[in-house]
Amino acid sequence: RFVRHSTAFVSSLCLVLAMTGCANKTKTIDTIITGKNIYVGGEPQPIAGVIGIDDGNIVFVSESVPSNTKAIQTVDAGNAYVSPGFIDPHTHACNDFDQGKPNLNANYLTQGVTTVFCNVDGGGEVDVNDTLNTFAAQGIGTNVALYIGHGAVRRQVMQSENRAPTDQELEEMKALVAQAMDAGALGLSTGLYYVPGNYANTSEVIELARIAAAKGGVYDSHIRDESSYSIGLSAAIDEVIEIGSQASIPAHIAHIKALGVDVWGDSKAIIDKINAARAEGINVTADQYPWRASGTSVTGSLVPRAVMAGGPKKFYEKLNDEAEWPIIREQMRDNLRRRGGADSLLISDPKRPDLRGKNLQQIADEWGMAPVDAAKRIILNNNARVASFNMSQDDIDAFMRQPWVMTSSDGSEGHPRKYATFPKKYNEYVVQRGVLNTVDFINKSSTTTADFFGLNGYGKIAAGYKADIVIFDPQQFKPEADYLNPTALSKGVDWLWVNGQTVIEDGELKQILAGTAIRKNTIEAK
Repeated sequence: RFVRHSTAFVSSLCLVLAMTGCANKTKTIDTIITGKNIYVGGEPQPIAGVIGIDDGNIVFVSESVPSNTKAIQTVDAGNAYVSPGFIDPHTHACNDFDQGKPNLNANYLTQGVTTVFCNVDGGGEVDVNDTLNTFAAQGIGTNVALYIGHGAVRRQVMQSENRAPTDQELEEMKALVAQAMDAGALGLSTGLYYVPGNYANTSEVIELARIAAAKGGVYDSHIRDESSYSIGLSAAIDEVIEIGSQASIPAHIAHIKALGVDVWGDSKAIIDKINAARAEGINVTADQYPWRASGTSVTGSLVPRAVMAGGPKKFYEKLNDEAEWPIIREQMRDNLRRRGGADSLLISDPKRPDLRGKNLQQIADEWGMAPVDAAKRIILNNNARVASFNMSQDDIDAFMRQPWVMTSSDGSEGHPRKYATFPKKYNEYVVQRGVLNTVDFINKSSTTTADFFGLNGYGKIAAGYKADIVIFDPQQFKPEADYLNPTALSKGVDWLWVNGQTVIEDGELKQILAGTAIRKNTIEAK
């Protein structure tokens, strides 16, 4: 199959150049990569061969360089692995892009990531067109694609009110979703665990998801409950499946997990449920990060969503209300139990050097108070990011093995997943523990993601595709960041191309802003 493909391409090239004498004229292209282990994406084994890059695209993949072809740059990968650039479908990277200045996105490039998705968890800006234009104008190191966030849409129309929308408000939200989809959004994202998404009922989400579906989008969700906070993990998965079914839209579960002691071991039942839905024709998928700890804040991990209604000022008033605090305190105590206790919450916030590196139990002991009271004090003093060790290794492994689970980082401040997710997954789950093989790792980090989200021209090494390519050393591709040093850049990526431009050269990160703003409707129109 491989030889036939490359021969057909060269033949087509000759036809195109026939007027200039294909057999006799030399064609100079930008780059030729040679390698012994080229993982083209979607195939069961790597190949040995050469890749040609010109004008931002892959122009050939063959066993040898086509005759009369030379390159300005030639790179021999040797025994290193050549792969499609990694695609991260769940990031908060755009928080670093919106400063009105160029951003290299170095923490992702050094992981081999060439494309990131933003506006996850229902967040981001409502005006997708303006946001993408801004990113393109200021310059970015990786490609970026956006969802339209349900929470952002709801907040613009309804602020943070805990109620169902009126008919007029729902129509306003539909119009905003349609506008964003026309501007190139990937689909609708929700954060049903967070305010204000938590205040929406399922029927509201279905109505908005139908708008995204009609315009070729997907539905992505931080589900309503990953644990036993409200409706429970199983019912939250049912809700995703119902939305996918009723809105006739591909449904994607963000950072799938079984969070907290109450649901440890539930991965098997959840996997069975999703496989049953897929067998019925509902396209349900998920992404996952390879860390036992999630990243959130003290508030996010312990405070009930209803308490946060009305905005921060009212929320703080409730915490300080002598009548309300005892009730909230008991709810927070149960949430702390659910997450595994006070010693499972590690303060990792670089903005809180006074607390960083200590768990909530240690802080409570130092302050001479109960952990929940210490948590309240932290919240009222600007809050703090935490690494919350709330997952079972068996559940992580079980989810990761599923063919419909992709790699994501959910990268956030104070957590190493922002800097080291892809090397962490490869080094621990492929090299050390053998949960996946290299082909699985690469497909889940590139091809599977591009295919599900409809990024035509991305996620494979093939003629006509974008030249987003990573060469990594399988012996050196390891995480440098950890929970107390979360901002150390990863190593092991020898070469990286984004849209055909060399952004990592022989292990050295270059100051090149090669990324582009991806508009899904433009891709599909090609």
